[in-house]
Amino acid sequence: MATADRTRSFMRDVKRVIIKVGTAVVTRHDGRLALGRLGALCEQVKELNALGYEVIIVTSGAVGVGKQRLKYRKLVNSSFADLQKPQMELDGKACAAVGQSGLMALYDMLFTQLDVSSSQLLVTDSDFENPNFRERLRETVESLLDLKVVPIFNENDAISTRKAPYEDSSGIFWDNDSLAGLLAIELKADLLVLLSDVDGLYSGPPSEPQSKIIHTYIKEKHHNEITFGDKSRVRRGGMTAKVKAAFVASNSGTPVVITRFASQSIVRVLQGEKIGTLFHKDASLWEPSKDVSAREMALGARESSRRLQNLSSDERKKILLDVADALEENVDLIRTENEIDVSAAQEAGYEPSLVARLTLKPGKIASLAKSIRTLAYMEDPINQIIKRTEVAEDLVLEKTSCPLGVLLIVFESRPDALVQIASLAIRSGNGLLLKGGKEAMRSNTILHKVITSAIPSNVGEKLIGLVTSRDEIADLLKLDDVIDLVIPRGSNKLVSQIKSSTKIPVLGHADGICHVYIDKSADMNMAKRIVLDAKIDHPAACNAMETLLVHKDLINAPGLDDLLLALKTEGVAIYGGPVAHELLCIPKADSLHHEYSSMACTIEFVDDVQSAIDHIHRYGSAHTDCIVTTDDKVAETFLRQVDSVAVFYNASTRFSDGARFGLGAEVGISTGRIHARGPVGVEGLLTTRWIMRGSGQVVNGDKDIAYTHKNLPLQ
Repeated sequence: MATADRTRSFMRDVKRVIIKVGTAVVTRHDGRLALGRLGALCEQVKELNALGYEVIIVTSGAVGVGKQRLKYRKLVNSSFADLQKPQMELDGKACAAVGQSGLMALYDMLFTQLDVSSSQLLVTDSDFENPNFRERLRETVESLLDLKVVPIFNENDAISTRKAPYEDSSGIFWDNDSLAGLLAIELKADLLVLLSDVDGLYSGPPSEPQSKIIHTYIKEKHHNEITFGDKSRVRRGGMTAKVKAAFVASNSGTPVVITRFASQSIVRVLQGEKIGTLFHKDASLWEPSKDVSAREMALGARESSRRLQNLSSDERKKILLDVADALEENVDLIRTENEIDVSAAQEAGYEPSLVARLTLKPGKIASLAKSIRTLAYMEDPINQIIKRTEVAEDLVLEKTSCPLGVLLIVFESRPDALVQIASLAIRSGNGLLLKGGKEAMRSNTILHKVITSAIPSNVGEKLIGLVTSRDEIADLLKLDDVIDLVIPRGSNKLVSQIKSSTKIPVLGHADGICHVYIDKSADMNMAKRIVLDAKIDHPAACNAMETLLVHKDLINAPGLDDLLLALKTEGVAIYGGPVAHELLCIPKADSLHHEYSSMACTIEFVDDVQSAIDHIHRYGSAHTDCIVTTDDKVAETFLRQVDSVAVFYNASTRFSDGARFGLGAEVGISTGRIHARGPVGVEGLLTTRWIMRGSGQVVNGDKDIAYTHKNLPLQ
């Protein structure tokens, strides 16, 4: 099954669905019945019935079918002289009367072949003027649905009170599209699907190349953009009628999808796929009525960041404290939105590791708020004097800290990353653009709303922008003139793709392949505690252990057996390297360079500490690696030679974290070698600028100036 679109997550609660079948679906271009399409429709209805859906059909086509039959009958009964005379337009009511019986007979035959019962209900607009009729109609339909019978509605054009069923649009309903909209309200349908011969609602006639499909209709955004084309082949309905019906039904609470009829198209709609055009009364809440481009957001963030820098240190600190308070005050709302995201991700079949990163566990918001308060009370990082130099007499040069500018954070799941990065951006005086994954849409939206609500108006909410428009990552990465640093947080695939496709500096790491090496002198009880924590405390984290290296002298040690048993008891799947696979009779690892991000790890035996170091350099990712030993000399060799951003001695790899390092929070862990390395806190989001204070000095070929270049104390 394809991944459900987040704007259509409500589909999982749909039970009663009305399907409107248009003339363009029922008949071919020559007016004859499209038997193949009708058969495919009936097969989908049978499948939906079997899945527990209550299906109601509103069908068109009777007038078209009747017209084709009457034309043929008239031709057969006409003389050659009759055919030379001007041909009169056939009466629409007569066409409806003739076509209705044939159309319903075909439905009955097809459903009977599929062991599905169907029923015919012919109605006119005048019927709905009678409240008793409406009540009896609802009772009848409920009875039919309880019996698993498919009700098939059609307007009884043969006895309609209108002069011509394809000309008069007066009355309670005026065609089968408006009938379907009316029935959706009367019968309390959960969804109305209007089938057509085009993919959905376009900004103009679909045949025009500049026309684009509208996947979610927002009245404020699209109403004045749309140009309608022709009506259907029998001059009834068409897209105009479908849109009117969609307005009526969706404004009354029944979501509507207009889509092309195709094999499995109805099933795909109900699975939540982004096909056709969705009309929903809450659609305007899902995205801004007016798109703001990423470029405009970046420029707005830069302007707001400059205003933020002009505040005093205490004023910037207060903003962070207000953000922490706002998060705790809205914890229930945040958890509710996050639970919806998690549930949708699980139903969509996302990897367990991604779902784990998506989940805001109990206490997480409180932990984040605590980290923000810690950050608030740290020394103000902006405008700090790093170095003072007397260049010449009365000419002083200062090297000071300042924000980088505008940051772009691209992240998958990880809604907690949004909070950490936003707080660091505020503390460091940077503007921020956030591009989150669709799987965390609700979580990101509510967190962004809560955080920006705490930013004072003299700075502006534009300081932190959440990119929700159709801007793709590739487009954002082209904005090297307005974005100063990209920080990807997500899978190694995401990080690698971003690094290879932008001119903007990228801070981050692609893999988190962390090692724990147990030396021959290790305290095995200590080793057990460290290994279990490094693997199971948070298996999806980038600082979780992925490979366990063990000195060869411990192969038969009881402590190793106890350790491996403890891992298995906790549910960790263990795979072996070439040596361990043979000695321990365990499944062989596909690769020694592998990040599981789950309850699994690789074990391998090595000859000594130097072999462990060589293994880490060959198969690791320069993230975090640990040695467990009681031999200080061996430990120092490991600490000096392992070329990773964090190297630990008798401590879990899980300590490799900005908050645990005392940085307050982190935007990520960088395994690069330029600018910032390791867990990146506020300092990693700063650069420097030079400030010179003089008294009228000029260079003039260096003739009249005596350089002293004397270091001065910081003030």
